[in-house]
Amino acid sequence: MRRAPPERPARHRERHKGERIGWLRAAVLGANDGLISTSSLVVGVAAAEPSRAAVLLAAVAGLVAGALSMAAGEYVSVSSQKDTEQADLEREKSELASSPEAERAELAGIYAARGLKPDLAARVAEQLMEHDALGAHARDELGIHELTRARPIQAAVASAASFAVGATPPALFAALLPAGVLTPSVVAITLVLLLALGGAAARLGGASPLRGAVRVAFWGAVAMACTAGVGRLFGAVTS
Repeated sequence: MRRAPPERPARHRERHKGERIGWLRAAVLGANDGLISTSSLVVGVAAAEPSRAAVLLAAVAGLVAGALSMAAGEYVSVSSQKDTEQADLEREKSELASSPEAERAELAGIYAARGLKPDLAARVAEQLMEHDALGAHARDELGIHELTRARPIQAAVASAASFAVGATPPALFAALLPAGVLTPSVVAITLVLLLALGGAAARLGGASPLRGAVRVAFWGAVAMACTAGVGRLFGAVTS
């Protein structure tokens, strides 16, 4: 009787937090900045000049300028990182072409330092060099991984979009609410959203949601309080 072939084990798929680091960083930073800075603008201008037109103008201008500033800043920053990565890869490619044996020995030394026996490290280095020499050196010598590669356009778009999303609630409140209830309403909704955003970001990143929520809300409250103080001072001086 023929024995049935053994079943192949189901492929084990893992999802790591590092897969989210690229877009999560830019999105959380943009949303936090959009919510805090626009709410602070609304509160500060309302403390100095409580007319709806002035407050709404400040909110819309803050939304547009902030989103574009975040996109430009993130694009420049991540582009610099990408240029550095590309320069390192080009230099590594040149070294692989001019002295492959030295590069193989260097790779073997890296694996030996991680705990492999020297002969096994040499064999691993040789096989990886045969398969993808540049990829092996990029990953194990330079620390450049596909999941964390610099992507300037993606980072810029994520930052601008998330800033706009974060800035929208205080801008809508500035457009819809009367001056008498605008400041407490903006402060309340901002703190609630910051708690939710901080907790969600911490949870996605594998950290404590409570700690992340409190940390973000605290600094948002500090920013709004300081801006309101400046607005009151400016309004008192000009009145």
